[in-house]
Amino acid sequence: MDQNSTNKKTNRKIMDEKLFWLIAFVGIYWAYCLFWGIKGARSAKTSTDYFLAGRSIGVWVFVLAATATSFSGWTFVGHPGKIFTDGLPYAFASFYALTIPLTGVLFLRRQWVLGKVYEYITPGEMYSDYYGANAMRIPTVLVAFLFSVPYLGVQLRASGDLFHILTDGLVSVNFGMFALTTVVVIYVASGGLKSVAYVDCAQAILLAVGIAILGGIAIHYAGGWGGFTGGLADIVQKDVSSGQNLTPDGYSMKVAIPGSIQMVSAGSKASGGAWTGIMCMTYMFALMGIQSSPAFSMWAFANKTPQAFRWQQVVASSIVVGILLFTFTIFQGLGGHILVANGILENISDKNLVPELINLLSDAAPWLVGLLAVCALAAMQSTGSAYMSTFSAMVTRDIYTKYISPGASDQTQKMTGRLFVVVVAGAALVVAANSSQAIVMLGGLAVAYGFQMYPALIGICYYRGFTTRGVVFGLVVGLIAVTLTDKTSAWFGVPWGAYPLTIHSAGWGIFFNLLTTFIVSRFSGESDAAKVVKAKKHKLLQSITGMTPKRKKKIKLAWGLTLVWFLVGFGPFATIGNDFFSDPNSPALWAPFGLPSLWVWQLMFLGYGIFVMWFLAFHMGFSEPIDPKKVEKLSKEFI
Repeated sequence: MDQNSTNKKTNRKIMDEKLFWLIAFVGIYWAYCLFWGIKGARSAKTSTDYFLAGRSIGVWVFVLAATATSFSGWTFVGHPGKIFTDGLPYAFASFYALTIPLTGVLFLRRQWVLGKVYEYITPGEMYSDYYGANAMRIPTVLVAFLFSVPYLGVQLRASGDLFHILTDGLVSVNFGMFALTTVVVIYVASGGLKSVAYVDCAQAILLAVGIAILGGIAIHYAGGWGGFTGGLADIVQKDVSSGQNLTPDGYSMKVAIPGSIQMVSAGSKASGGAWTGIMCMTYMFALMGIQSSPAFSMWAFANKTPQAFRWQQVVASSIVVGILLFTFTIFQGLGGHILVANGILENISDKNLVPELINLLSDAAPWLVGLLAVCALAAMQSTGSAYMSTFSAMVTRDIYTKYISPGASDQTQKMTGRLFVVVVAGAALVVAANSSQAIVMLGGLAVAYGFQMYPALIGICYYRGFTTRGVVFGLVVGLIAVTLTDKTSAWFGVPWGAYPLTIHSAGWGIFFNLLTTFIVSRFSGESDAAKVVKAKKHKLLQSITGMTPKRKKKIKLAWGLTLVWFLVGFGPFATIGNDFFSDPNSPALWAPFGLPSLWVWQLMFLGYGIFVMWFLAFHMGFSEPIDPKKVEKLSKEFI
C-alpha cells in the first residue's frame, strides 16, 4: 500500500471517530433539551405557567439561565474571532460581562415588584398600565421583534457554519441550521419558559467550560505560556518594523487603542482601526440593551423571589464570565495569530477561528471535538430559545388577546404562543438561509434596538417626569437614529455612513432618544388620572425598594465610581492604558507576566468593575432580596 493510500485511510479513520463523537454528544444534548420540553409541557397548566414558568423560577436556575441568555453564541464564536481580527482594542468588549448585568442591577428588582403586585405577564402590559392607554404596547412588541428575529437568525447561521466546518463539509450549512431550529422549536413550543430556563442551566455550564478549554488549546499549541507571550511579541515587533497595522501613535493595532475618538464621517474611515475609546464605550451601551430588552422584563416577572438577581449580576456574570472573557477568549484571539505564524492554522478569519481550534483535536482527542461542538451549540441555542419564548408570549398577550380575542382561554393562549414560536423561528431561518449579509447587519442592530428601552424603564422605575408621548416619540426617534447610523445606513444612502465619529449606533440612538423624550415630555401635558397612576406605582416602589437614609448619602459616590469606570476603564480615557505599564512597542519590557500594557489595564479595570458591581448590587442594595410576603402585604394598598 502506497503512502497516499495510507494517509487517506488514516484521515478517514480520524473523520469517522470525530463524527461518532460529534453525533453522540449532540444526540445526548438534544435528548436533554427534548426531555425538558416534555416536562415543561406537562407542568404548564395555565398561560402564566407557560409564558412565565408559573412565576416559580428558583435562585440557581435564574443565575444560570439568565447568564446563558445574556451571553450567546457570539460570546463563544464571534468574540474570539473579533479579537483575532481587531486585537486588544476589541477585547474591551469583554466588559459586557459587567455592563449587561449593570442594566439588571438598575431595573430587574423593581420590575419584579411591579410584576408581583400587578401580575403582569408581558412588558407591554407593564408599560401600557404605567403610561396609559396602549401607546407603548405595539412599540414594545416591535422592539421585541427587531431584537428576536435577527438575533436568532445570527445564532442559526453560526450553528450551520459550525457543523459545516466540523464535518469537513459533510453537513451543509442549511441542514445544520434546520436541525438546530427543529430541536429548539420543539422544546420551546412544548414547554415554554420553564423548558427554556432548565435547558439554559446546562447551556451556561457548557458555555463556560467550552471557552476555558478552547483558551487552553490555544496556549498549548502556541507552545505554552512562554511560546504564547514570545509569539505575541514577535508579531507586534513585525508590525512595528514593517510599518503596517499601526495606530496613529505608531503602536501595533493588536495591543493599542487607536485614540479616544476620530473625527471621520464613518467608523470604517478611522485610521489604525475604528475601536476608539468612545466606540468601545458606546458599543457597551448596545450590549446593555440585552437586559433592557422586553425579554428580560419577562425574566424578572418569572422569578419566585428577587434573591437570585445579585448573584447572577456579580458572581456568575461579572466574576466568572468576566474572567473567562479577559483571559481565555483573548488567548484564543491573539493565539490564533501565533498558530498561523507557526503554520499550525491557515486561512483563518473571525468566522472560522473557533471551529478550526476545535478541529485541531480531531486526531488527538476526537471525543473532545464532540464535547466542544456541543458547548458551541449550547451557546448559540441559549439566547435564541429565550427570545423565541418571550416574543411569542408578547405577540399572544399584547396583540392576539388584546385586539383579536380578548376572552381567549388559557389553552387557546398556549396554542397561540406555540404557533408564534414556530413563526418567529421560521422567519429567522428563512432570512438566515437566504440573506447571510443582511442577517449579520440586522443582528448587530438587535442589541442597539434593545438599549432604546432605557428611557421607558427609567420612567417606570425611577423618574415620573416622562410622559407617554415623550417615551413613545423618543423610542421611535431612537430606533430611527440607530438604523441610520449602523451598517444599515448603507441601505438609505446617507452621507455619514456607519458609526460616524467612531460612535456606535447605540450611542447615537440613545442621544436622540433621550433628547426627544425630555423635550416632548416637557411640552406635552398629562391628565390628573395619569399622574395619580404614576404616583401610586412610584410610591409602591419607594415603600418596597427605596434606600435607607444611610445608603442615600452614598448615592453620589456610587454613581461617581460607576462614571469613572465607564470613562476611564473602557471609555475615551482608556487610551491611558496603551503605555501606562510598559511601552507597547518594546515587548522585552512588558510586565507583569509578559503582558502588553493595554491587557494589564483591562484586567485592572475588570477588578475595579467587579467592585463597582458589588458596591451597587450588594452594598447599595439595588439588588437586595425582598420578602415576597412583604410585597403581598403592601400591595393591597396600591391595587
